[in-house]
Amino acid sequence: MDRERPHPESVTLEISDCSKEDARIVFDTLCACFESDRCAEDVPEQLHETRPMVWLGTFEVSDVHDCARPAPLASSVTADVQGGYWAIERFRTTLDSVFRVKDLSSASGDQETELHLLLESR
Repeated sequence: MDRERPHPESVTLEISDCSKEDARIVFDTLCACFESDRCAEDVPEQLHETRPMVWLGTFEVSDVHDCARPAPLASSVTADVQGGYWAIERFRTTLDSVFRVKDLSSASGDQETELHLLLESR
């Protein structure tokens, strides 16, 4: 029997304003915590020397795995997270457990919310 889930269980993450190495640390850390459309071979690339890069990933948050402590970030990482309220809350709790998270802004709609965050090493 195929039952509809009571709430959306995935979030979309955009990270920017960081090096490709820091982007890799964030994605590798979160991929250990959640299922994702990003795989181990999906390494962030810096395609242009001066233009800013944005890296994207979608994470399924219904099951949380053990999260390892990430390698230290060289600098802060800007993160935009979008999804349903339940999924965002679950994702944010995990982010708080592995990074120092600063709220920059948020926007809420009827079904979804978006967070603009700054991630730093703990």
